[in-house]
Amino acid sequence: MSRIGKKAVPVPAGVSAEIAGQAVNVKGPKGALSFDVHELVEVAQTADGIAVKPKDESKLARSLWGMSRTMISNLIVGVSKGFEKKLEINGVGYKAALNGKTLTLSLGYSHDVLFPVPEGITIQVLGPKQDQIIVSGIDKQQVGQVAAEIREWRGPEPYKGKGVKYADEKIFRKEGKKK
Repeated sequence: MSRIGKKAVPVPAGVSAEIAGQAVNVKGPKGALSFDVHELVEVAQTADGIAVKPKDESKLARSLWGMSRTMISNLIVGVSKGFEKKLEINGVGYKAALNGKTLTLSLGYSHDVLFPVPEGITIQVLGPKQDQIIVSGIDKQQVGQVAAEIREWRGPEPYKGKGVKYADEKIFRKEGKKK
């Protein structure tokens, strides 16, 4: 039994959820999102919120049960509060700048990296040295993907810690070569 799947997803005030067949459509103050639930999982609107349960006891249905409930929960949190990922840039001369809908990253290459900001994502560059980036939006998957793509340009290296890392990420530091 899925412990996560057993709980109904509460729908807060200001958010409206609509179930049409296997599609769950959610509208809130930050926007609208939808998710198509797999056909092995039933979705129903109850007094507690949105209830999810498997149609049968197959292994696939039980594994999709908790995942579907979490996806619906992420929709509701996204349209009401939104999601954000914080990135930090470490290194001499490494910085970021936002020019309209393009993020310009100076990461030690011979050229600046131009990263186009996708639709539905907001990027802020903070800090006195322009070394902090905040990626925010309503879709949790898209926010995480954009943050991962920015980090991919120059991931943190273990000797000096230079590169782009998540704000809560711990870099395992290695000792340098000894004489």
